[in-house]
Amino acid sequence: MPALIRAVARKLPADAGTVRAALLELRRRGYVARLADIANRSGIVWARREDLRAAAESIDSLEAEDALLEAALEAAIATRLRDAGRTPEAALEAIAAEIADGGGGGLTPPRMAALAQAIAEAHGHPAPDSFAEAVRATEEARRAERRSAEIAAREARRAEVKRLREWERSLVPFQPVPELLGCTAKEALRWIAAGLIPVARRIPGKAGERWEFDPVELAPLRALVPDWRSREEKPAAPALARGKSGNAAVARVAALDRYAAHFATARALIRRITLVTGPTNSGKSYLALNRLAQAESGLALAPLRLLAHEFREALATRGVAASLTTGEERMLIPGSRHVAATVEMCPFRNPVDVALIDEAQMLHDRDRGAAWTAAIMGAPARDVFVLGAPEGAAMVRRIAKLCGDDIEEVVLERKGPLIAARAPVPLGDLRAGDALIAFSRRDVLDLRAELIRRGRRVAVVYGALSPEVRRAEAARFNGGDADILVATDAIGMGLNLNIRRVVFSTLRKFDGEQRRDLSVQEVKQIGGRAGRYGLHEEGVVAVLAGAGAPEVLKRLLEAAHETPVETRPLVQPDADIVAAVAAEIGSDSLFGVLARIKRAVLRKDDPNYRLADLAAPMAIAGVVDGVPGLSLLDRWTYALCPIDLRDNGVARLGRWAVEHGAGRGVRPPEAGRLPPPDRARPEELERGEKVQRRLVAWRWMAQRFPAAFADGAEAEAETQRLNAWIEDVLRQQRRGRAATRAGSA
Repeated sequence: MPALIRAVARKLPADAGTVRAALLELRRRGYVARLADIANRSGIVWARREDLRAAAESIDSLEAEDALLEAALEAAIATRLRDAGRTPEAALEAIAAEIADGGGGGLTPPRMAALAQAIAEAHGHPAPDSFAEAVRATEEARRAERRSAEIAAREARRAEVKRLREWERSLVPFQPVPELLGCTAKEALRWIAAGLIPVARRIPGKAGERWEFDPVELAPLRALVPDWRSREEKPAAPALARGKSGNAAVARVAALDRYAAHFATARALIRRITLVTGPTNSGKSYLALNRLAQAESGLALAPLRLLAHEFREALATRGVAASLTTGEERMLIPGSRHVAATVEMCPFRNPVDVALIDEAQMLHDRDRGAAWTAAIMGAPARDVFVLGAPEGAAMVRRIAKLCGDDIEEVVLERKGPLIAARAPVPLGDLRAGDALIAFSRRDVLDLRAELIRRGRRVAVVYGALSPEVRRAEAARFNGGDADILVATDAIGMGLNLNIRRVVFSTLRKFDGEQRRDLSVQEVKQIGGRAGRYGLHEEGVVAVLAGAGAPEVLKRLLEAAHETPVETRPLVQPDADIVAAVAAEIGSDSLFGVLARIKRAVLRKDDPNYRLADLAAPMAIAGVVDGVPGLSLLDRWTYALCPIDLRDNGVARLGRWAVEHGAGRGVRPPEAGRLPPPDRARPEELERGEKVQRRLVAWRWMAQRFPAAFADGAEAEAETQRLNAWIEDVLRQQRRGRAATRAGSA
């Protein structure tokens, strides 16, 4: 201690108060480590870093004993527990969910009881011991329910895999087929080609495709051989034996190789597709919205909830009232015959005069492309306007052919020129109206912090923000409250932005699988946001100094559009298909149904369609399959819920399912106490964003299971509170260390 005093005294005025304050600050940093050790030894797993800091800040002693530290920690934690919810029950749920979301399977019943005791005492509960004991008993019962559901799901999954493997072992190659049917090899080959003899499994190999057959399916066909021989013309394919296992039978009932026929209402109409392609700012939406507004009834399908709202508002400015339907909200306008919706919410059974489907290049998206396939094939409108970048044109043409629809193509040009800057742009040379593009939340916040440090006013847009916050940030930028917009490629769809110049902070991005160079389409889609008709007649696209060569950017902007090699549309099952396959294979296991669909419904070389990735629905099915009280189609609905896989979304859905199946209500997530926006730390902002995304999933479920997810008003209020707080945090334009620290999120 004397050495430390001398070291500090050499750098500071010889003022005892100043020296003591500096020493106390140093000591408090050490107290944080000691407090963490105390929390660990005491089993207080709900202690946060911020609790440790708050406790340390409350200590005014240079030589604090453990007893003093423990008291300070207890007080700091009590404050947070009291603020975590309006009631002890709400606070307990919020803190327990936060711990469970952090991994490790959540709290044991004794630890849950200890947390309940602390929360009850913090809230001034009249009987904290009784409250804690009741919580312990409830937690033990619910853990038993969850464990039972997990075991049942695992056993069902194993049974399905075992059954599938046993069936595969029962298959025979082609050689025994003639003997089984009582025919020649040539006849068998001819009847296989005619589709009369089902191939159970096709296995590709270097020497060609190997066929395998199900003896159970072949047995009843032997009696039909004389008729096949006697008839010269090809007879109708016979009804296949329902062996509850055959891939051919599964493929037949799923009918994904005849996917267009699945949309009966659309196929009953004489439809005309108008494909409108062009770059950003070419007026595609303007053209289609004008036509939609003139129709007696219509449908506008958007890729994002935010854009669905914009379509609804655009129709309103044209004098047309429209209802709104998205995954998590409904706004029904009595008497309205127009609907603005997200693509996944396309109403397939209600005919309208005109439908608008935006961003058709999303057909190529591996996660959501199947939704665009369904919307374009199934939109029940006589006139269907499909809008998008030129990259999607080939697949739209293919879809029109599969549907038997006439197609007309309209190609629009950009309303103002888009040019590449000749020189890179230093960070300090960014000007009002510029949009700086990064490709991760962390990079966006790092750049924001650095620009604020330099005295610039900054707005931000990235994918983790809710549509409401993104829209508010866009309004700040458009209105001049912020000079510069720092954004990810989330600006590529659904925001009207007055951008003069787009500046890429990098010409590479991580796409979820690898770090790669930006594609021509990405540069044109994002760079095309520069220039706004009537405001900035010329759009400029540049690269940040040190991030790439302007020549590369110029080449990408001037390159011809890349037409994807794969033009077969993605398709995925719906509730009707899931139910039909389940009946065919005689199984109530959603995992088993999806596994059979994945294996059976489409050959990899199908000439028309590709099966969408079912990994996420199968992961959810593996969790909810063992939950009693939920039907197969209830579990299928859970499997479609939009969750964040990186935020333990599957496990959270499993917990919700157990509560739902047991007949208990599922409470919406809560963020608890939110710190003042000007004091919010990066981890608190990120925590708020996570809770907001969990609320999206909860509200999505509430639209489908309103009895179980009943607290809609509470969820809406919490959503609005979080949105307002996050926007207030982002509005903070502090300089110095605090701003720099925010950039490290």
